[in-house]
Amino acid sequence: MSPTGFRNFLLLASSLLFAGLSAGPQSFSPSLRSLSGIACRLSRAESERRCRAPGQPPGSALCHGRGRCDCGVCICHVTEPGMYFGPLCECHEWVCDTYDGKTCAGHGKCDCGKCKCDEGWSGEACQYPTKCDLTKKQSNQMCKNSQDIICSNAGTCHCGRCKCDNLDGNGLVYGKFCECDDRECIDDETEEICGGHGKCYCGNCYCEAGWHGDKCEFQCDITPWESKRRCTSPDGKICSNRGICVCGECSCHDVDPTGDWGDIHGDTCECDERDCRAVYDRYSDDFCSGHGQCNCGRCDCKVGWYGKKCEHPRSCPLSAEESIRKCQGSSSLPCSGRGKCECGKCTCYPPGDQRVYGKTCECDDRSCEDLSGVVCGGHGTCSCGRCVCEKGWFGTLCQHPQKCNMTEEQSKSLCESADGMLCSGKGACHCGKCICSTQEWYVSGELCDCDDRDCDKHDGLICTGNGICSCGNCECWDGWNGNACEIWLGTDYP
Repeated sequence: MSPTGFRNFLLLASSLLFAGLSAGPQSFSPSLRSLSGIACRLSRAESERRCRAPGQPPGSALCHGRGRCDCGVCICHVTEPGMYFGPLCECHEWVCDTYDGKTCAGHGKCDCGKCKCDEGWSGEACQYPTKCDLTKKQSNQMCKNSQDIICSNAGTCHCGRCKCDNLDGNGLVYGKFCECDDRECIDDETEEICGGHGKCYCGNCYCEAGWHGDKCEFQCDITPWESKRRCTSPDGKICSNRGICVCGECSCHDVDPTGDWGDIHGDTCECDERDCRAVYDRYSDDFCSGHGQCNCGRCDCKVGWYGKKCEHPRSCPLSAEESIRKCQGSSSLPCSGRGKCECGKCTCYPPGDQRVYGKTCECDDRSCEDLSGVVCGGHGTCSCGRCVCEKGWFGTLCQHPQKCNMTEEQSKSLCESADGMLCSGKGACHCGKCICSTQEWYVSGELCDCDDRDCDKHDGLICTGNGICSCGNCECWDGWNGNACEIWLGTDYP
């Protein structure tokens, strides 16, 4: 048994013994029974008197409202050892002062609501050392809040700990840095905390049902149940978990913490414009393809346009499915993921860039360029995204000479990776340069040490087809950005 539990047992036993010794010649009440089931020899009035704090009138709370009265003895509602104890359940360990989240600052013991400090410590929460070995500068530094204000200008600093200004002894200013001021919750007219209709936590009122306002000063003209009904969104949540309900009306959190995409609105905050991502067209860099308005995550198209993203003109004789099918060609994506499909025809982007072309934008000659912009290493020509090398050169970018002017040892030394292997064991060495395995398409890098599978994908394409993968990271073409080169930063499309 823990020391606290044993103490509780002794207190209970002594109370029972006291009740038995003092029972004396009291009138017998067969309606009362003791804990053991034996009929209580005390009258109900006498039993309750013994369970009531001294000076409390009849009808007041028994056992401090923390237990039940059994034949003049308080049986405390103990859910954890030592939470409530004492002959009249008057002691509660949790009401002792705390500092920095610790009861009695960790430098004392809680004894029936008051801290008994260890030697060398003092204060209501045992937070002050009796001897200070800090300089004034060190002490003040420890007392500064996040805005570098000593004790929030609401207290004084004592050896690195704040003593809050509570001249009237009401304890309304508190916190490690005196940052909480419950005086802010006092109603100017009634002078009550939160108008008597709520509780104050660190200077903010949390109102009871049916009341609202900064100090719970306003009462709703409808019942709490009706208020809840009006604020319940179609998915069964109060204000869609995106606002607060005040007298049957939702006040939406219209400023999105992430700064993304727009406001939250609707009678029950059911519309979240962040849902507009679903109708964002990365080619037009606009919602609803620039031909509509996003409303609650859906497109309201302008006259003459239709489709989920308002991407199809009404004048088009093709259905949406036929239009997309014509734009796909042999690719799995409309316009090979490099353009915009309208009525079965592709407009390749970026606008005016002649390196992207073809009926379905299937040709992208940018893939023939290295990171410095040289086409096919200067030793070939590009045809629909593939290098045709000059005689004497080979490789995907015509970067390898067929004849080598260095010794085999010199060549190998240039191909050796950090682990001592040639081309990381994933390619062959030719004239000091690595030719990575064609069987493993994702292997790249000067020493075949890069894995292009690490590059982000969008719409099923590595780097969205708008850049090349360089050692696991997307190097985007001009005008494109994002981890997967999925964001167009150029001018608006016509």
